[in-house]
Amino acid sequence: MDEYESKIYKILKSEFNPLALEVRDVSGGCGSMFAILVESDKFKGVPMIKQHRLVNEVLKDEIAKWHGIQLRTKAP
Repeated sequence: MDEYESKIYKILKSEFNPLALEVRDVSGGCGSMFAILVESDKFKGVPMIKQHRLVNEVLKDEIAKWHGIQLRTKAP
């Protein structure tokens, strides 16, 4: 994991205390597109669209710099 992937990972880890968390730069290393998986108890009973909104809100400053995001969320 490179430095920027680690930064995103730490942000998500501190906010969601995930059971599973993956952050991958899928842009070929330029940091403009990420594939992210977050599995968290905070998502229990929350519709998927709202789960995605929660993640987007936490990462909004970073997402503004990106071309795209492949986001998967789930509750355990």
